[in-house]
Amino acid sequence: QLQLVESGGGLVQPGGSLRLSCAVSGSFFSAHAIAWFRQAPGKEREGVSCLSKSGTTTNYAASVKGRFTISRDDAKKLVYLQMNNLQPEDSAVYYCAAVPRLLDTCALQLEYNYWGQGTQVTVSS
Repeated sequence: QLQLVESGGGLVQPGGSLRLSCAVSGSFFSAHAIAWFRQAPGKEREGVSCLSKSGTTTNYAASVKGRFTISRDDAKKLVYLQMNNLQPEDSAVYYCAAVPRLLDTCALQLEYNYWGQGTQVTVSS
């Protein structure tokens, strides 16, 4: 069982940056692929990025590729999402998620078992 708690959201102007963090507690975090999702009001949840358990494989949604970077620090049990050049369409509640994996891969289409409560990101001038 894992517990995930996001932080780092807030209000930022267009073109600005934020770094989201996800603190993980529980066992065998290093055996899990992790991901960030987001959901804007009135829209379906969208996969943003995922990272394999070793950290060697990443995937990004086309809308954030080149602007967002996912990373993990297994020693500290932290997951990060560095978001640069934020735009109003990036406004959403961002969720951290994890799934145990045998393979060292990740995909946003996986059924993620563990979810955080979310952190609000608002991009507005």
